[in-house]
Amino acid sequence: MKQKINLRLGLIALVALLLTTLGVTKVYYDLFRQQVGRDLRLTAQLLEQTGEFAPGSTPLLKNNEVRITWVDADGTVLYDDVADASALPNHADRPEIQHALETGEGEIVRNSDTFNMNTFYYALRLSDGTVLRLAVDARSISSVFLAAVPVLLAVAAVIFAVCLLLGHLLTAQLIAPIEDMAEHLDEPAREPVYQELEPFARKIRSQHEKILSAAQSRQDFTANVSHELKTPLTAISGYAELIENKMVDGDQQLRFAGEIRKNAARLLNLINDIIQLSELDSTQSPAQPQSVELLSLSKEVCADLEVPARQRRVSLQCFGREATVPGDRELLKELLENLVQNAIRYNREGGFVQVTAKEESGHAVWIVEDNGIGIPEDAKDRVFERFYRVDKSRSRETGGTGLGLAIVKHIAQIHNAKITLNSTLGQGTRITVTF
Repeated sequence: MKQKINLRLGLIALVALLLTTLGVTKVYYDLFRQQVGRDLRLTAQLLEQTGEFAPGSTPLLKNNEVRITWVDADGTVLYDDVADASALPNHADRPEIQHALETGEGEIVRNSDTFNMNTFYYALRLSDGTVLRLAVDARSISSVFLAAVPVLLAVAAVIFAVCLLLGHLLTAQLIAPIEDMAEHLDEPAREPVYQELEPFARKIRSQHEKILSAAQSRQDFTANVSHELKTPLTAISGYAELIENKMVDGDQQLRFAGEIRKNAARLLNLINDIIQLSELDSTQSPAQPQSVELLSLSKEVCADLEVPARQRRVSLQCFGREATVPGDRELLKELLENLVQNAIRYNREGGFVQVTAKEESGHAVWIVEDNGIGIPEDAKDRVFERFYRVDKSRSRETGGTGLGLAIVKHIAQIHNAKITLNSTLGQGTRITVTF
């Protein structure tokens, strides 16, 4: 970055120098042309006053810098201080002569590419109708510019060196606050020196905090997974060791076998939920979205969970009207199954669970409501965290993994849905999913 800034500053300086030189050369050359024209006009007027170019006279004037030519009204050269007048062609076709005969004076500049010179001509019509023409050679604008090239290169070299030095100092000053901000990214109170960097600093700090939060979440998740896997594995290993060492009788063997099966099922459910969460973490949107009708899906989920609801003596009912959303049908089914399973699991004997699908204010809505144990106020913000349980002992007894609502949250995010939780401890819970 520093090198780019230095080089660009140098290039800008060189371009500015070149354009300035061209502009100044053009301006001064135009001024020079105007001055040459004025000098030739003044000289012609003075020569007219000398009387040397009166009718019948033979001028003897000679100027080493200005060429003097006297032309008759018909274009015949009467006198030339450089060449033999009789040998010169008729000048009636010369523009400056024609203008002088018509308007009283004429001037023109002719370029000589061969000698890289310009010839300035000024013609003045005298009182007797003849024309006095003066000519002077001067360098062309290109030759003037080329003559300035050595000086231009020397100045350019000096300016480029100065620009590199200043660029190095300026970039160091510019970048120093950015480097300081990068070193103290964890200090929110440290404001950036440049006001323009404040949005950038806020964005970087926000991303930095998210990265740290994600890293902490992964660390916590790993620790929780290790703990959750260790519990059923320890139970399975303990029961199996007792049976292997023949330390239990026949009736206890059956009970221990049941405990092993129950812990193995819990372990399998936990592994499946972890795998699903990992897949959902990498999913941004449904792979192949399709129109999903929520009422028919609600009836299907209620039918699948009717048996566990009866086992817990919980009434499971499905209501509503047709409401369609675009999405992944299997993921949406998983979302509703987790909500209904939680409503059954954390209910009381004789309780109810109601699933409602409908459209409300132009949005498809799912509502899962129960009159179970409810959620404490201080736990409402955490129930969608991974492995968080309001009642840990009850969750383990009923086969909960602590990941159900985390899966619900991920699936809702994938479908751009909003989850609203309303719960009163001891009275029940109402969860609304708005698409």
